[in-house]
Amino acid sequence: MSNMGRPKLDEPMVHKVSVRFNEREYQRLKAYAESINKTMTEALKDGIELLYKNSQEKE
Repeated sequence: MSNMGRPKLDEPMVHKVSVRFNEREYQRLKAYAESINKTMTEALKDGIELLYKNSQEKE
């Protein structure tokens, strides 16, 4: 019998973070994500990577 279900991920997503936005912030994030054809989560992750890279360059 073969394995059923989704395949195991190399790096499973085990942490969940919740963020609250006001209406203006939410609409800006939503519009930006749509303009680059990504989800809001992907856009936020890209932003976190950019912040991390910029902080590493300053050191």
